[in-house]
Amino acid sequence: MSSGSPHIVLKAPALVGIRRLNALDTVRARIAMAVELGLLKPGERLPPADEIARALGVGEITVRRALVSLCDQGVLERRRGRGGGTLVAERPPPGGVREIEAYRSAAADVHRLIDQRLLLECGIAHLAATRPDPRRLEELERLVECMDRASSWAEFRPCDERFHMGVAAATGLPSAVEQYGSVARELHRYYLPFPLDHLRESNRGHAELVAALAAGDPLRAVEITHRHVEVLHRTMFVGVEDRPAGPD
Repeated sequence: MSSGSPHIVLKAPALVGIRRLNALDTVRARIAMAVELGLLKPGERLPPADEIARALGVGEITVRRALVSLCDQGVLERRRGRGGGTLVAERPPPGGVREIEAYRSAAADVHRLIDQRLLLECGIAHLAATRPDPRRLEELERLVECMDRASSWAEFRPCDERFHMGVAAATGLPSAVEQYGSVARELHRYYLPFPLDHLRESNRGHAELVAALAAGDPLRAVEITHRHVEVLHRTMFVGVEDRPAGPD
């Protein structure tokens, strides 16, 4: 794979499918798909619209319109009063949001993006462990704590993004931040809500990585990173139907 391959993958024609969707439809598709896959359970309350907007990288108005649309289709329901809000319907109709297929059809591209991320992050972890920076490590520890305190997938997501960008920054190489950021942004197009227990398990890997970086142990840092990213092959939507209960 050539050094320019991230750009080749990002321009691959097969990614055009979801790029044809507008922001509203991508939000509808991702939430509906998470419901169909059981990642969001019947009766589960969705996070506030502003948190969903930050997690999915869209505007709050777009999220509100998407939630109303999904309520109209019976995927979600709106309840008033104490304990109310926007919740997953008790019996959401399957296959009601046709935009989901644009995501399902991109399985091979998502796997290639995960491989790109794996290659980059293993190299990033190795470099970061050879030059531990107390200030960077302190920030990474703070982000691990932020993820531990998160009360929803939408609150967890921004801390997770900042954590991985922080590891890239810890290499001291601007190009590492640029290349990792490019692949991460493209992969984020396919991000789905995940149960909080799954995300907390993932965060244990973050804490292990910080410990390896602080110890100046490049091999251990690479081992942890490899395990952490490899889990995506089994847990992103493209493999969720037959995934194990959680990460190894």
